[in-house]
Amino acid sequence: MNVMRGARERAREEITEAIKDEARRQLAESGAAGLSLRAVARELGMASSALYRYYPSRDHLLTALIVDAYGALGAAAEYALAALEEAPAVDRWRVVCHAVRDWALDHPHEYALIYGSPVPGYAAPQETTGPAARVALCLITVVVDAEGDGELRTPDDGLPPEVGQDAAALGVLLGISLPAPVLARLIAAWSQLFGLVGFELFGQFTGVVKAREAFFDHAVTRLAESVGLT
Repeated sequence: MNVMRGARERAREEITEAIKDEARRQLAESGAAGLSLRAVARELGMASSALYRYYPSRDHLLTALIVDAYGALGAAAEYALAALEEAPAVDRWRVVCHAVRDWALDHPHEYALIYGSPVPGYAAPQETTGPAARVALCLITVVVDAEGDGELRTPDDGLPPEVGQDAAALGVLLGISLPAPVLARLIAAWSQLFGLVGFELFGQFTGVVKAREAFFDHAVTRLAESVGLT
């Protein structure tokens, strides 16, 4: 009985992965807005009714693809960070940022799914929140470790009180005790990191920046300094 159950589970996993692989192919071809369960089923030689047993709607399939993309991106950042566990804080920050860029350049359509234009009619459910936070948590880890190692200075830039309150609330939510100005700078740096990657990936640097990798490295090093890494 266990053998039969195991075989059924393996078959289901294989079909699930085949569905997602075909969906990713369609993402590359027509974008997330053009994703169709019927088209996926047709390409796989499945009846639509059979595919619905795996993903009841297009949104369920989109959510699975989004969770996978966030997970793969987060894993790339975590792996890069773990490989430099004993390095200076600025180097650890840079390697996380470069891992994000490298993954995005290798998986442009999946990156566009999670950081491109919103998909009309789709609202991401709560289950995407944890995977989406993994890169940010890597950057936070670098800064928290730097504070413990004496490699962090607190910027003093006249933080508006309401911004300080938001930053302090985030610290409580995450269970970390970083100063509010550092947390505020972290939020800004996190958003600028994905802005840099998005500008490169979606063509806004065309005719403006030729030395893309060198420019990116310079920019993320300045972001590290802005957060207070020394």
